[in-house]
Amino acid sequence: MFSILLAVFAISLLAATLVARSPLHWWWIRACEFPRLQLAALAAVSAVLSALAESPWSSVALVASVTTLGLQAVRIMPWTPLWPVQVRRAEPGQENHCLTLLIANVLTTNRNAEILTRLIREHRPDLVLTLESDTWWQTQLDKALNEGWPYSVRVPQDNLYGMHLYSRQPLVDPKIQWLIQDDIPSIQAGVTLPSGDVIRLHAIHPRPPAPNESKESLWRDAELLLVGKAIHKDPIPTLVAGDLNDVAWSRTTRLFCRVSGMLDPRRGRGMFSTFHADYPLLRWPLDHVFSSEHFTLAAMQRLPHIGSDHFPILVTLCYRPSRADEHETPEADQEEHRDARETVKEGQERDQQP
Repeated sequence: MFSILLAVFAISLLAATLVARSPLHWWWIRACEFPRLQLAALAAVSAVLSALAESPWSSVALVASVTTLGLQAVRIMPWTPLWPVQVRRAEPGQENHCLTLLIANVLTTNRNAEILTRLIREHRPDLVLTLESDTWWQTQLDKALNEGWPYSVRVPQDNLYGMHLYSRQPLVDPKIQWLIQDDIPSIQAGVTLPSGDVIRLHAIHPRPPAPNESKESLWRDAELLLVGKAIHKDPIPTLVAGDLNDVAWSRTTRLFCRVSGMLDPRRGRGMFSTFHADYPLLRWPLDHVFSSEHFTLAAMQRLPHIGSDHFPILVTLCYRPSRADEHETPEADQEEHRDARETVKEGQERDQQP
């Protein structure tokens, strides 16, 4: 009986792994892309138990478990130190060309603003991007950051999609955009570096595929790919940051990187999982920073708990266009560009109700 149950369990893990390969937008399919590390760990345990059992069903369980483990490892490995880095390490002495960005999904109902502002004062990032920040959070952030971070873009909302950007450096032509859904804002702005160079920042926070949010991932995918298409069309030095409500290894995020040519500084370094802050066994990387080939990485770290369900993340990138050729920039083929266009078009035309 135990071997039969083990086989059913192992086949279920394999089914979840294979379902995630589907291009369909249904939320429960896309959700299978999130817990790859957890599924791999369960498959490893199942494989060990199967090897110790002796029955035809245990052989079925062993094959299913090993297959699951292999398929998940292929997706997970690039976000471990066992893989070559995608964004090169910055050389010392480039401070005037560097930009430090702190991203924090604050959780609207969280009222522990002092923890976050203390971290900001400690690390003194050039940019602070908050997500899920409402009017209450705006009041707290304005009071704490007004003097040291005089440039800002504020979009307070009480629907979990508020967004605030505070900068120590001048912002150039900042814009609040509503890319796909009319209640989901994004920010685009030029950011002036201490060197005087201006780079472009896209800050985004699309709606996740989840039963209480959206039954499909279409609108999330369309927003991310729309930004990717804009970067491809105008490939100037660019950063993309935010809570993408998507994992680094997902079908959509990987397509975004190929369409846009953006690089992931976590590749070859680690997952830097930011959600869920309260459950160590259920974590994955939802908060992201992507950079164009013009940047190198000086530092990246996950910051301590701030009372939110997300950890903040702190990234320092240096504008070094002379080193762009050191990077292997991802490229999309014609079919992938077509898929991106069709996803964006469908997302713009479909009824936007969850």
